[in-house]
Amino acid sequence: MNFIEKLESRQQKNNTLLCVGLDPDMARLPQLCRAAAEPFFQFNRALIDATADLVCAYKPQIAHYAALGAEAELEATIRYINRTCPDIPVILDAKRGDIGSTAAKYAVEAFERYQADAVTVNPYLGGDSLTPFLDYADKGVIILCRTSNPGGADLQGLDVGGEALYLKLARLAANSWNKNHNILLVVGATWPRELARVREVVGAIPLLVPGIGAQGGDVKAVLQAGLDSRGLGLVINSSRGIIYADSGSGFAAAARLAALELRDLINSFR
Repeated sequence: MNFIEKLESRQQKNNTLLCVGLDPDMARLPQLCRAAAEPFFQFNRALIDATADLVCAYKPQIAHYAALGAEAELEATIRYINRTCPDIPVILDAKRGDIGSTAAKYAVEAFERYQADAVTVNPYLGGDSLTPFLDYADKGVIILCRTSNPGGADLQGLDVGGEALYLKLARLAANSWNKNHNILLVVGATWPRELARVREVVGAIPLLVPGIGAQGGDVKAVLQAGLDSRGLGLVINSSRGIIYADSGSGFAAAARLAALELRDLINSFR
């Protein structure tokens, strides 16, 4: 089973398009986690135990761990997911992008060291920089396309032969790079019109959609613009709005409630 099959199986089995971002910040962790020997892992483990039946994927952001030298806790988090809920895929949010020989090392890092099911990548160096990731045919390669930040338009919105660069990228991904059918694209919830255009270009290719919650993306608009004909095709990520729903000892229960409410809101528009 490749990544997209694993993802869609989970989405259908648990009736969910929700992805939870595991992005721990030491300054925002509950005190009981900050005092632990492995604060990030303790925080993540409680969140996973509280939300596993509500999600289609987890997405740890590597910078939150690497900045504090906590990569071992990232590895422990992914091992815990793979052991306790192996049907939930893990997306390593790393946004890697480099020349082929270096990209090959980044692919080993994501798929062999961390044992992630998918990784986010930056396509600015072109198709050959993505090949080392795409050659892992059972893994997902999630390409930045139209990102949620306002400055994304500086480059992604440039006219390239009569269409925006992000649409040119979407066509390349769908028509030239997706030989192993393991590509997904990142399109921010903050741009529903662009999301609809990407869906038209790429057909059934799944889209990872950040920007719900703290960044202000509208759930109804995202669903109307991005669902495929099966009511799938979207992985809707929320990080801060769920994992920091409460800062006290009840943080895991609060995260579960926030995840449940968002999962049900998403499903109400499917």
